[in-house]
Order: sequence, then structure tokens, then C-alpha cells
Amino acid sequence: MDLASLPGFRDFFPEEAARRDYIFRVWRETARRYAFSAYDGPPLELTDLYRRKSGDEIVGQLYCFEDKGGRDIALRPEMTPTLARMVASKGQSLPKPIKWFSIPQVFRYERQQRGRLREHFQFNCDILGEEGVAADAELVALVVDCLRAFGLGEADFRVRVSDRQLLSALITAVGVEGDALLKVVFASVDKLSREPPEKVKAKLVEGGLQEAQADRVLSLFQRKKLSDITAEFDSSKAVCDRVMALQRFFGILDAKGLQGYVEFDLSIVRGLAYYTGIVFEAFDCKGELRAICGGGRYDQLVKTIGGVDMPALGFGMGDVVLAELLTERKLWPEKLAQPLDVFLVLVDEKLRPQMLSLAHQLRGEGLGVDYAFGEMAVGKQFKVASQKEARAAVILGPEEWKRGMIKFKNLATRDEKELSVSDIGIEFKMLLPGWRTYASTLKQ
Repeated sequence: MDLASLPGFRDFFPEEAARRDYIFRVWRETARRYAFSAYDGPPLELTDLYRRKSGDEIVGQLYCFEDKGGRDIALRPEMTPTLARMVASKGQSLPKPIKWFSIPQVFRYERQQRGRLREHFQFNCDILGEEGVAADAELVALVVDCLRAFGLGEADFRVRVSDRQLLSALITAVGVEGDALLKVVFASVDKLSREPPEKVKAKLVEGGLQEAQADRVLSLFQRKKLSDITAEFDSSKAVCDRVMALQRFFGILDAKGLQGYVEFDLSIVRGLAYYTGIVFEAFDCKGELRAICGGGRYDQLVKTIGGVDMPALGFGMGDVVLAELLTERKLWPEKLAQPLDVFLVLVDEKLRPQMLSLAHQLRGEGLGVDYAFGEMAVGKQFKVASQKEARAAVILGPEEWKRGMIKFKNLATRDEKELSVSDIGIEFKMLLPGWRTYASTLKQ
């Protein structure tokens, strides 16, 4: 039997699981600070849900099959359709704005490459029921603060922002009209960061644009400032309206002090056709990795899926690229796993019942406690305690126990003292610096 995991899937041994859990903790804490509420949905959905969002071409990227009830179902490739379905099922009864987040595991049957597997965990944050650009700025600010919480700074990443409505207005202003040609332009320029302009131009011409039109379209992406656009297209109301909206958006981020993390980039169009307004992607500044995250406004999706007209926007941040970036920047914390608080060292097997009782008492106090399951030499027990990186050892010896005492040894400082068994819970809180237990965590 082949014991390897499936191609594109991962095993999480304790060290990898600790890194994954660290990422989850930062994600959840950032969502909490921005007043987002957690939600979740099923890992299986009707395949038609994804067809409604992305068209029939998405099926080739899905793990889909017919279940025993004859239903055509798929493992979720993303969370947004599930979110739209859930919100639509409640109609307009949910208080607005809706600010929800989730951390689902998602699956896509696609070619593996650096930063892309066939499964990953994804931090999804969405705001529904809010039309103004303040919501767009809030999401981008959340992205920036989330990445900063991992220790990344201005030298490490940028969030590049564009607007599909603005780009549509500009394309029309240079003489390219019609939905079919607009789709050609969006699909072609989405590859500008990965392909030379000559190749993108060839695709535009092949798609139906004249050479002069293709040149004009490509010239749009040489403009790096909103002021450059208004100077040339001030006669277009559609262009000016969208420029003003983007100026308000960037003004909000400036007020938050985040201007150093965001930049205008008209070439960010996001490949998915359901985006309707401001879109953004975060990239590492060295340009060595895939996008860290991406998202934008999708005002028609809830209506498309569930018939409820509701503006919406959101983003997804995967764990694979993020983990690569943290590794390259050497930003993983030294200690990821929760340390063991206490290892109980048994000197005499006759005291095992008393040790088991003490272990249960300490665990009831919220301490992490471990001990040897069978008879073991004292020196070997201390060796196990060291391997488990225990913070302290409690030694149960027959002479001390007769006096109602135990020995407490701080394994970091090597300090040792006797403690009364009856007061051990209180004493531990003072003797273990930075003592933080599961029980106390629940109260915060």
C-alpha cells in the first residue's frame, strides 16, 4: 500500500499543524478586531451552485461526483457561493451590514505549482448590504493589518487596487464597445503581469480588436496615478465618477495611515467575471510568489444565486502562499506549540494513585500535565520532561508525601522548592511566570 498522501494534498504532522494553527489564530484575531462574526458551511454543495457563479468551465476544476441520492455534488472549491446561498436563504432579514468570516478547507483539481495545491485553507472575509467605498476600504485595511500581524511590513508586501467599472469606462472611452470585446480585454489584460505586452496585444487583436484599438487599450496601463487618468479623460462622466469613488477609497486608507501599503494598479482586473467594482490583490514586494490574497466587490452574486438583490464584497487569503512568505522572511515564532506546563515525576510506584489524583487536580486548574504511563527511572522521567519542553517538574517522593509536600522544580531556571499539596494550585500561578491556562483563556 502506498503510504504517501494524494498529489496536491498535505499531511499535517505536529510541527506543520502548529504552524497552521498559528496562522488560524492570527486570522481569527484580526477578524475579531474588525468586528467580523464567524460562520461556516458544508464541504459538499450541489455542483450547480458553482456553475451559477462561474459557468460550466468551472466543472473541470472540481472534485465532483454523483452521490448515492443521485445528486450532482462537489467538494467546495471556494466559500463565496456558499456564503451567497446562506445569506439569500435569509432574504433581507439579516441586520446590515453583514460582516462574516470563515476559514474553510477548499479543494480544486488543477495543476500543482509553487503556491498552489489541490487543497488549502482560506481566510474569507465578506461584507454584505453596504454599497459605499467605505466597506471596500475596510476590507483592504483588514488585509493590511492581518499581514502586519504576522510581522510583515511595507518592505514585504503591497495591496494593488483597481476598479473594473473604471476600466470598462476607459475601454469604452478609447473606442472599444460591446460586451464581447470588453470580455476579451479583461481576459487578456489580466495576464499583463505574467506575459509581455506584445503577446497580450496579439490576444486582443485575435479577439476582435483593431491594432490601433489594442495599442490604445495597452497604453491605459501606463498610467500609474488617478490624476493621469482624469487629465486625459475629463470629458467622460463615467470615468470621472469612478475616479472620484477611488479617490474617496484611497482617502479613507490615508486617514488610517495605510497609504504606504496600497497602490493604484489598473492592470488588476481579477479573472473572475462576477466582480463588479473595486478589486485588489496583495503581492510580496520581491515578486517571487503568487498573490497572497485577492478580492473585490461582487454586487450581483447574491441575486444570481438566490434572487436577493444585495451588494457584497469580500476577499480570500490562502495559507499556502502566506506560509511560504513567512518562511522566506523568517517570521515564524520560535515557539508555536503550547508548552507543557508540568511533568509529574514519580519516585515510588506506590504513590501512583496519589500522582493520578494530583494530575487530575492540576488539569482541573487548567494546567497542561503529563507523566509516564508505566514504571520508569527518575532520570528517564526528567529526560522525557525535557523532550516535551515542560516548564516545570513536580517530584512525588515518599518522604515528602508523608509530610503533605511535593517538590516543585522550574526546569528553565533549575530552581527547586517544596510546596504544600493542598495549596499547589495557587502556588503554581505564582511560580510559573506568564502562567496562562486554558481555563483562564476561556474567561477572556
